[in-house]
Amino acid sequence: MDGGKFRDNFFSFWRVFSMTQANPVYPIIWQTDHVRLIDQTRLPTVLDWVEIRCSEEMAIAIETMIVRGAPAIGVAAAYGVYLGARDIETGDRAEFLTQLEKVAERLRATRPTAVNLFWAIDRMIKVAYHTEGSVDAIRTVLLETARTINADDIRTCQQIGDHGLSILPSTPTKLRILTHCNAGALATAGYGTALGVVRSAWTAERLERVYADETRPRLQGAKLTAWECVQEGIPVTVITDNMAAHCMKLGMIDLVVVGADRIAANGDAANKIGTYSLSLVAKAHNIPFYVAAPLSTIDFAIADGSQIPIEERNPSEVYQIGDTTLCPAGAEFYNPAFDVTPAELITAIITEHGAIAPSELSDRLKAKSAV
Repeated sequence: MDGGKFRDNFFSFWRVFSMTQANPVYPIIWQTDHVRLIDQTRLPTVLDWVEIRCSEEMAIAIETMIVRGAPAIGVAAAYGVYLGARDIETGDRAEFLTQLEKVAERLRATRPTAVNLFWAIDRMIKVAYHTEGSVDAIRTVLLETARTINADDIRTCQQIGDHGLSILPSTPTKLRILTHCNAGALATAGYGTALGVVRSAWTAERLERVYADETRPRLQGAKLTAWECVQEGIPVTVITDNMAAHCMKLGMIDLVVVGADRIAANGDAANKIGTYSLSLVAKAHNIPFYVAAPLSTIDFAIADGSQIPIEERNPSEVYQIGDTTLCPAGAEFYNPAFDVTPAELITAIITEHGAIAPSELSDRLKAKSAV
């Protein structure tokens, strides 16, 4: 590489590094009249932003995983409802609400597993129906509600981090934590759920190292979790998904913390594909296995994990990386995006209300979810 190209690449890297060091990562930002999203499909090599100005653009951003992570797509969808409301050209309240339902239906169809998406959309629609006054008044309240959902998610993640810190094993003093996929600032409005626990442990000097599963097929661990950790100087080692049991056997892992996209009333938790197998090997090695997620991720309307819809994505994610085809022509592919970890394999679910045994979710949190 010639000196000029090296210098240009270095200063490009340094501008990105300095930005993220000076400011926490916020992947969703409301700016005057539009939403700015970090384009997570371009990380870790490029930090780029996408401007979203209508509900259809937001729906596409969610579908294509420009924005991803259950809490993050809930926040994004809330803004999507507002953007759709802004573009409805009628002053008639009944007609406005009818068209708003169509906006909501389009956004609901983007990702079927993450319950935060449905929670946020339902909250926005409920606000629209309950707001008195003109259509303009409804639009104003919808924007206020979306911004409240955004701010609340950041605060919730910080509380999850604090509660997670309080229940970490007392020994060793410096812990080695394994995580799967990305449940960090990029997957939320900021700070993160599983990585929120990691951040709190790092700040409290309780963390030695993060082990990040690469998380095939989209590599969110290798690309996104590793990127977040590097930005903050948190020691991180990326391993392939099939190395976890080996690392546990060698005594390299003290606990596992993952996020969730939907949790059933009995504590069964849907998360990125590969989480279930990780919980099994953690159980085999007597290693605590925690799920970190906000109350909005718990779906008390379903009894157990068998009722959680599992998204299946394009098979090209399995057989192709970039422009490289990995498999021979004629092979067939199966690409579920999530699996369900049974409640009995989960040590505790860490929420903004504390760390709770899966069997106690309904008794302790169901009433709070209705507020």
